[in-house]
Amino acid sequence: MSIAPSVTKTVSIDRPYAQVYAFLADPANWPKWAVVNIRSIEPTDDPDRWRMSTPLGPAELGLRPNAEFGILDHDYVDDTASWRVPARVVPNGDGAEFMITFYRPSTLTEAVFKEQTDLVDTELAALKKVLETGEA
Repeated sequence: MSIAPSVTKTVSIDRPYAQVYAFLADPANWPKWAVVNIRSIEPTDDPDRWRMSTPLGPAELGLRPNAEFGILDHDYVDDTASWRVPARVVPNGDGAEFMITFYRPSTLTEAVFKEQTDLVDTELAALKKVLETGEA
């Protein structure tokens, strides 16, 4: 078994930790900040699984939250790839840090993986803006 290439992205958010975690733990909020990858989202019968519309077509989000530890790990599955994505919210003074790590699936080339993870910077900037200013 080898180690998969990975990228970790982080954003500092000037909002209380509890507010940041609560916002991110509700997938209904994700289209407000995941502006590149999620067009719309709706719940399924399973409270931890959501159906999404993405630029690549339909996909599914499986969320595995744990509020005590700030965990927002999730699975993203579409017709082209399946990503297991570790994510954390941690306190930072009066604010919070949101960290998200992506492992390159073997189905994606290095170039496509870099292109996709670079787009996350746009989403994290949108998350910061939404939470700090209330603007979408």
